[in-house]
Amino acid sequence: MVTDTPDWQRLGKAKLKAINQSIPEAWLISSLPSNEDQRDVTGDYIRKYLSKDEIKITEALAPTIVEKTSTGQWTAEEVARAFCHRASIAHQLTNCFHETFFDAAIKDAKALDDFYSKTKKSAGPLHGLPVSLKDQFHVKDVETTMGYIGWIGTFQGKKGTGQEKVFESELVKELRDLGAVLYCKTSVPHTLMAGETVNNIIGYTWNPKNRNLSCGGSSGGEGALIGLRGSPVGFGTDIGGSIRIPAAFNGLYGLRPSSGRIPYEGMANSMDGQNSVLSVVGPLAPSVNTLQLIVRALLSRDPWLHDPLVHEIPWREDQATLPTDRRKLSFAVLRHDGVVAPHPPVRRAVEIAVKALEAKGHRVIDWKPPSHKHAASLINKAWTYDNGADSRAAFELSGEPPAPQLGNTYSEGMTQDSPKDAIHIAENNVAKREFQKEYMEYWNSTAEATETGKPVDALIMPVAPFAAARPNSYRYYGYSIVFNLLDYTACTFPVTLVDKNVDLADHAFNPLSEVDKKTQASYRAMLIRAPPGWYRRPGNLRRRALGAAARGAKIAGGEGAGDDRVCGWLVTKDR
Repeated sequence: MVTDTPDWQRLGKAKLKAINQSIPEAWLISSLPSNEDQRDVTGDYIRKYLSKDEIKITEALAPTIVEKTSTGQWTAEEVARAFCHRASIAHQLTNCFHETFFDAAIKDAKALDDFYSKTKKSAGPLHGLPVSLKDQFHVKDVETTMGYIGWIGTFQGKKGTGQEKVFESELVKELRDLGAVLYCKTSVPHTLMAGETVNNIIGYTWNPKNRNLSCGGSSGGEGALIGLRGSPVGFGTDIGGSIRIPAAFNGLYGLRPSSGRIPYEGMANSMDGQNSVLSVVGPLAPSVNTLQLIVRALLSRDPWLHDPLVHEIPWREDQATLPTDRRKLSFAVLRHDGVVAPHPPVRRAVEIAVKALEAKGHRVIDWKPPSHKHAASLINKAWTYDNGADSRAAFELSGEPPAPQLGNTYSEGMTQDSPKDAIHIAENNVAKREFQKEYMEYWNSTAEATETGKPVDALIMPVAPFAAARPNSYRYYGYSIVFNLLDYTACTFPVTLVDKNVDLADHAFNPLSEVDKKTQASYRAMLIRAPPGWYRRPGNLRRRALGAAARGAKIAGGEGAGDDRVCGWLVTKDR
């Protein structure tokens, strides 16, 4: 039969069909609601597809799950089945899967139960804990496409390597050794260089709180899945906000560690070999205690013995919790980066955090750092050293077109010109180092303005200018990418809700630039066309990032983040 359908479309449709058919028939939703008919699919909506026991298991936090599986109160198998089911529902509602391997997960869970039955001991600190993975991780017997149609049936776009569905990433091995149960890989935007998750295989991954909005990116599938509690914890990556954005858009905690803390060895990536600004691996979860559990467990495996880029820095318990004898901290706040104004709900959330901290007796000062616009220029140069050759080669494998979102970010202005030479790369590296030094000294100078006589402990600022991006509207990344250039640790945490009755559009707004104008216009359109979604707000912490996140969350947004929380984040200079 003659057809005009391009090969890449047929391949993409076949792959999507295979993903959807990997879900057991008993778990299929017979009548899927449209995004307009059911925008919010969190909470009670997704629960109606689950049993009471499944709800109890899947809404437990990771520390509780591990406690119960490690003491025989729950079997690893029943936990795995519950999360496989809930994850399957989440995918049908948001398009968050790239791969499932439920049968392998059940087999691994049964093996853990057999081990416990025989020894009455756990197999490791993550015994029976389901863990989801962004589709950059290589898992045995599972494909890695990273959203590229040309990677289907290959190993990172190459055939006949002998590594197809055999090779495993280092972190995957570590998680297995710790007792974790791996069961799915989640969606990403092809190239990984977008704050929205979209590709020509699964289409668009939606925000489960408002399915007219983005779940974030590039770890967007993780954000949507965990936001619907289809996973208790998952791993993403971050080179410009790709952990923090989806964590925040979905009301989660998300840790972007500094480089060299969690193993990246053996993962698929874009622009592999670009070392000026490294992508890092980090977890996303519904609680800060989960982040502590998973990072502590990973560092117990001495990952520096198997990844040459991991620093030999073990878990430091004294750094994980802020000292009880030091009740007052010093914070700084950046309300506007001088380029693009945050939307009204983002501005309000920053003030909520500031007032909450001040009410507890903590001092908050204004943050007037070196130019973030200059930092954005440096990181964008690093991202385009190859002038887009890496992504173009991946698209050319199948002939598929890039998603429109990439025209606003990574691929805009790309040509077939030659990549940057060593001289230009060296110049950018020097400029980056000089900016890092300038920023460090500015941070140190805040000691003159604090009551403690020490530099500020944390910086509070927006990580994105909007609550959640509308499709094809994520135009400005300046708030998040600065800390990738600086290589500071960042951690999101939940704070509050957007309220369209309070967060009114500023019709007298005077934009500083065209992108500022478009960003504000997208908010006015959002108020007209959609109910409130999630946003996130970052903060910056010199030390004890996870311990500070716990305290910051308690002060600014209350403990036990649930589906009704909006996020912030912390950044630290320490590793």
